[in-house]
Amino acid sequence: MSVLSTGTGALIAFQRALSTVSHNVANVNTEGYSRQRAEFATRSPTDYGYGYVGNGVKITDIQRIADQLATSRLLDSGGELARLQQLSGLSNRVDALFSDTATNVSGLWSSFFDSVSALSSNAAGTAERQDMLAQAGALATRFRQLDGQLQALDGEVNSGLVAGAQEINRLAAEIARINGTIGGNLAGASPDLLDRRDQLVSELVGYTGGTAVTQDGGMLNVFTAGGQPLVVGNQPSTLTTTADPYRPQRLQLALSSQGTTVPLDQRSLGGRMGGLAEFRATMLDPAMAELGRVAVTMADTFNASHRAGMDLYGDMGVDFFTLPAPRVNAHAGNASGASLQASVADAGAITGQDLVLRFDGTGWTATRADTGVAVPLSGTGTAADPLVAGGIALVTSTAPPPVAGDRFLLQPTAAAAAGIAVAISDPSRIAAASPVSGSADLDNTGSGVLGAIKVVDAADAALLDDAVIEFLDAGQFTIDGAGPFAFAPGQTISANGWSVTLDGAPAAGDQFRIVRTGPRSGNNGNAALLANLDDARVLNGGTISLNGALGGLTTMVGSAARQAQYSADAQQVIHDDAQAARDSISGVNLDEEAANMLKLQQAYQAAAQIISTADTMFQSILNAVR
Repeated sequence: MSVLSTGTGALIAFQRALSTVSHNVANVNTEGYSRQRAEFATRSPTDYGYGYVGNGVKITDIQRIADQLATSRLLDSGGELARLQQLSGLSNRVDALFSDTATNVSGLWSSFFDSVSALSSNAAGTAERQDMLAQAGALATRFRQLDGQLQALDGEVNSGLVAGAQEINRLAAEIARINGTIGGNLAGASPDLLDRRDQLVSELVGYTGGTAVTQDGGMLNVFTAGGQPLVVGNQPSTLTTTADPYRPQRLQLALSSQGTTVPLDQRSLGGRMGGLAEFRATMLDPAMAELGRVAVTMADTFNASHRAGMDLYGDMGVDFFTLPAPRVNAHAGNASGASLQASVADAGAITGQDLVLRFDGTGWTATRADTGVAVPLSGTGTAADPLVAGGIALVTSTAPPPVAGDRFLLQPTAAAAAGIAVAISDPSRIAAASPVSGSADLDNTGSGVLGAIKVVDAADAALLDDAVIEFLDAGQFTIDGAGPFAFAPGQTISANGWSVTLDGAPAAGDQFRIVRTGPRSGNNGNAALLANLDDARVLNGGTISLNGALGGLTTMVGSAARQAQYSADAQQVIHDDAQAARDSISGVNLDEEAANMLKLQQAYQAAAQIISTADTMFQSILNAVR
């Protein structure tokens, strides 16, 4: 009977071990599966007086082969990879918008300034004027289209946050349920259940980043990259989305617990959610702001020069482009209903960076929204003395007035590209001519030569008044009888909002007349200036041209997208290495399993032979006493 019992026990043990090997082979492609191993041990021997006789073998445990360190490393690398892949994927889409010739601004930008150049060659031409308006409209449309695509991406981020919060809550609830099932008996937990929990934790960390910590008893606590608890024991947290306090149309993640909702620090998130937040902060917002800055400075510079010209009706030029005012949003928690009215004070000083304005009850301060660094702020906020920060003037409301603690978000250029449009529709309203022109009297005897006239102050009330420059001798002149003024060849003479360079050696009695340009003039003075505005250095204190700013925008977006791609590629290598390290311990090796199966099969057959031998022995005894 002891031989039969030993053989039967061995047969059952080897059968269960073979089942474990089969289970490993069947799950060779199951993601997150950890191979299992049957642990053998001898049965308790029997004392027959002369000594102990063994009773065979038994299965003591089905062990899950896993290494916590390798699993933690894989979790960390997986969360970071999810963040970088999310960031890279969205950044590449923005890069495609700015680099593709079918969607970028550069082509239509060049076409517009080419049309202005063509107009300068035929300032009175109807076809040239109509083409310039058409090209301007196409350029403004492209600005709006690009901004609309960026706004659509912002909407996708909102949708991603909502969907992500729902998936995070589902995963956290499932992990908490498994924790409850395991309770305080980790040793008694099914290996497959532990694999399932690890896989869920991996998916959860892929959304939020963070870590998983095992507590006493085997429960697993999961925390976000910022340290916020997602699962503690068998209690899951709930993530939701709330409106940004400055921009209600923009969502952000928040943690809901015990009836309170606490917004999470979006900068500390990891995983896919962190990638969405980082994309919005480091790629989308800067791209929208810089696109708006290019639109603002181009339109403002072009408008200023266009107002200094004269149209075919003989009237001074008006704004060629229209732009929306800079956007100022009050914080949702402001105690007052005060508002700020913003306008562009100096387009060349605009940086495009969002600013937070705070009122302490007596004065205002300004800081950058992204870094918190203080920004110079002047003025008191009245209409006569507006607040000025970063080239933007702000006037505070008086009914109601701001109170201590009020905060406002200033976005100088974020909405500019969305609202740019062509202000005129009549081709004859294009101010291609200089408003004044100069000529030398035919009776002049000297060699004085009048250069091109420039308008330096289009708002001067006397700009269009006729003026006479008369020389008393080679070194003195008067303007409409005022003077005399000293003269040297090559000198710039200014009056009534215009300036002109006079060279040569005028003689006594020589006169030069400055007169208003008449209607339907073919004068191209202002068109020639407009055609070269794309090279005007008007940004960053006169150090960057409009063309340079447009090229810089494309380069900035492309560089950020490439950097995100490089980081994602590098992290993929790190993650693959972590995955290989985990698989080397926990993964199923078919060659190893095949060898184990062959060994166990032979052992099973040997155990069966033991049972057969025991049966023969038993039959021999029966035959002896029958």
